[in-house]
This record gives sequence, structure tokens and C-alpha cells, in this order.
Amino acid sequence: MKKADKPLDRTDCEIISLLQQDGRISNIDIAKKTNISEGTVRSRLSRLIKNEIIQIVAVSNPIKLGFTIVGHLRIHTEPAFTDEIARHLKTIDRLWFIVATTGGNTGIDAEFIAKDLEEFNEAILDKINRIKGVIKVETTLTLEFLKRKYDWGTANSEG
Repeated sequence: MKKADKPLDRTDCEIISLLQQDGRISNIDIAKKTNISEGTVRSRLSRLIKNEIIQIVAVSNPIKLGFTIVGHLRIHTEPAFTDEIARHLKTIDRLWFIVATTGGNTGIDAEFIAKDLEEFNEAILDKINRIKGVIKVETTLTLEFLKRKYDWGTANSEG
């Protein structure tokens, strides 16, 4: 969160928690459960989305959607090129989650989906390995999702 952003208050945390439990909950129902007006819910949601605190989407299981290659990439980078590499990675459609990381070798982690091995090789590995500053790419394939929960609340939540 940027310093200029308004910090989350109890109401923001309640709204986020309600959405984590049911992303389809209506603004009217949120208003009733938090004892604020529907207009206030709308403006708070707009701020939370604009400030990239939350994102309202349908979370799907890529394996059940027919993607046969799903997994995680550990991209080892030369530190001087990490920002440029990240910019390139953001343009690859099949990468849906990209984060800067620490650990053994500082780098970038990403999660990917592909229809098949050919798409994985062409759309992901070939492109990534050609980016200047990429040292090595390690791949872990997902065989099955054993737990996927998104209702962890906020750091400011009670309980």
C-alpha cells in the first residue's frame, strides 16, 4: 500500500471478509451486514479496487477447465535485469501470477497455465529463456489442488 493510500479501517476489513466468503454478495447485503449505506459500500469498493487492495473475480480450477499443464516457475535472474525481466513476463498471457522473491537466488516466481506441452514450451519456456538476464528457470508442475482458500481476512481483522 502506498503511503498516500487511506489505511484500512474496521469497515473495510468487514467488507473484504464478506467478499472473501462470497464474491457474489450484493452491495445491499454488504450494507446490511456492516450497518452502512449501499452508497458507502460502492465508494469503499471502488477505492479498494482502485488501490489494488482487492480484485473481484471468479476463481477457477484450471485443471477442471482443461489446462493440462499447470504449475510454478522459479526464475533466477541477474539482479540488474530483474525489473526488465518482470516487464517482459507481464506480457506473457499464460503467466497469471508473478512475484519478486528472495531466497537461494533472488528472482521471480510465477504461476502458469497451458493447454498442452507444446503451448507450455512455446508460450512460456521459449519466451522466458530468451529474456536478457534470465539465468535459469525451474519448473514445478501441479498435479492436483489439495487446498485453495481465499477467505483469510485481513491483517487488521479481529480473531
